[in-house]
Amino acid sequence: MSVYNPMDADFAFTLGIEEEYQVVDPETRELRSYITQILEPGRVILREQIKPEMHQSIVEVGTRPCRTISEARGEIVHLRGAIAGLAARHNLKIVAAGTHPFSSWMQQEITPHERYYGVVDEMQDVALQLLIFGMHCHVGMPNNDVAIELMNVARYICPHLLALSTSSPFWMGRKTGFKSYRSVIFSGFPRTGTPPSFNSAGEFERYIQLLINTGCIDNGKKIWWDLRPHPFFGTLEFRVCDIATRVDECLALAAVMQALVVKFYMMFEENTTFRVYRRALINENKWRAQRYGLLGKMIDFGKRSEVETKRLVYEMVTLVDDVVDMLGSRKEVEYLLHIADNGSSADRQLAVFEQTNDLNAVVDNLIAETMEGVEAMRFE
Repeated sequence: MSVYNPMDADFAFTLGIEEEYQVVDPETRELRSYITQILEPGRVILREQIKPEMHQSIVEVGTRPCRTISEARGEIVHLRGAIAGLAARHNLKIVAAGTHPFSSWMQQEITPHERYYGVVDEMQDVALQLLIFGMHCHVGMPNNDVAIELMNVARYICPHLLALSTSSPFWMGRKTGFKSYRSVIFSGFPRTGTPPSFNSAGEFERYIQLLINTGCIDNGKKIWWDLRPHPFFGTLEFRVCDIATRVDECLALAAVMQALVVKFYMMFEENTTFRVYRRALINENKWRAQRYGLLGKMIDFGKRSEVETKRLVYEMVTLVDDVVDMLGSRKEVEYLLHIADNGSSADRQLAVFEQTNDLNAVVDNLIAETMEGVEAMRFE
């Protein structure tokens, strides 16, 4: 048996997925403040797997730790079905997209919780504007030193993941010109974006402690980088992605994150690790990903040239070819090629708007795509 085999007792690279859903009125297509109504019955069914967010129109769910992508698929389908069923009790729908096409942050209710009031008091309008919806993926780590080594390397791939996940081309009724406007909005928060590299887990921990000692943060969860060692879960957390609209897109992204981590760890063990690139260079690719998505070009820093983003997606899938069968995720990882060839959620939203000139039609299509392959639970 191998520590890279999900069935092995020593397998460390477990997978967990968090999704943030919009709660939408299917008549007006507007966001609806709903979390206070859904939370109590939701916790009866989902227990700790459902959480409120700052805006009451956001519902966050999280899978249990999964060894395989097939386990994660079952969890995501179950969670989407449960939240959709709870919303249906009040004739509401759920949507998986990085921003709502036209609802305004100025009309949203804040969840009544001391934590959220504190964030608004500190961040003011920057916090109130945070009407955005992401997908976070946790990959288990053997230890903190490995987490830092792998974060240093995996930072490079974050723009590629963002391009594949883009689902936020609209903001407050406007076509923004970006494929991920969620990334633009989130950049107003401190300690976001591409993380710096660190020489060791000790250096990272000293950085966190300095911020705590100087009153910048009260714990490590207020480090909101695109990729971070989670301060409590013992995972490497990918936070760069817009929420994926379709279940298949969500699972493809999660599967390749797990596969990349395993691949990089194998290279690390063999002393052939991937090159660590400067944050300034990675940021150039992130800008291109959030602006153009899959239809643009990124910089191949090894070749020192521009390359079509779609081609880099194909190269990323090839990179993990020798680990996906071991992880049982070949089908999910290769679905990324379908996304590269056919476009992301952002591309589909823009196509619907181009055909209809109607943002209501965009919302209707998002509702349908969010529930593809999912059946809403029925509650009496």
